[in-house]
Amino acid sequence: MSKISQLFKGSSSSSSSGSSRSKHHRSRGGPSPQEAIHKLRETEEMLSKKQEYLENRIEQELTIAKKHGTKNKRAALQALKRKKRLEQQLGQIDGTLSTIEFQREALENSHTNTEVLKNMGFAAKAMKKVHENMDVNKIDDLMQDITEQQEVAHEISDAISRPFGETFDEDELLAELEELEQEDLEESMKSMGGLPSAHSSRLPSSRPSQRATTKKRVEDDDDMRMLASWAN
Repeated sequence: MSKISQLFKGSSSSSSSGSSRSKHHRSRGGPSPQEAIHKLRETEEMLSKKQEYLENRIEQELTIAKKHGTKNKRAALQALKRKKRLEQQLGQIDGTLSTIEFQREALENSHTNTEVLKNMGFAAKAMKKVHENMDVNKIDDLMQDITEQQEVAHEISDAISRPFGETFDEDELLAELEELEQEDLEESMKSMGGLPSAHSSRLPSSRPSQRATTKKRVEDDDDMRMLASWAN
């Protein structure tokens, strides 16, 4: 084997080994999701520009075919053939764009789900760390103590708000109030004694119990006045 062939063989083997190492390095590391998404977006932009170019070419070929028409059938048919080939390329690009768009969306969703799961795992670890020093039995005892103290506080509040000292019968107080109103009414009627008899009316006599109560009240007032005079 000549030196030249040996040289080419060595260079080819070294290049192949270097390329294999680079491929192995890329496959081991691999692109990040952000890099892949960026590349797919660049490819979509490139294909979109190619679509615009093909659409303009199709319009040009159609214009050429219309211009020649039957006057120059050969040139018109060639323009229509080119238009058909351009339309086929445009259709292929449409399909490719759909595939790339689907792949990009799937990759974006996968990346989003990965980030969500990562954050959820981080939160779960934090929650576990918070609950490490918590005992469920102690929590139950604590809640029971809180309930008991709330009941004690409620009882104390009821005891404080409950009236103390002498209590009076509300019915007796109402009866006394009616007697006072009756006395005021009688006094008012007495002060109106100078009016014509046609406008006067006889008040109904008080009930025996009311008269007795009024008499006793007057007697009590006399006793209080007598005690006051002796004190002086």
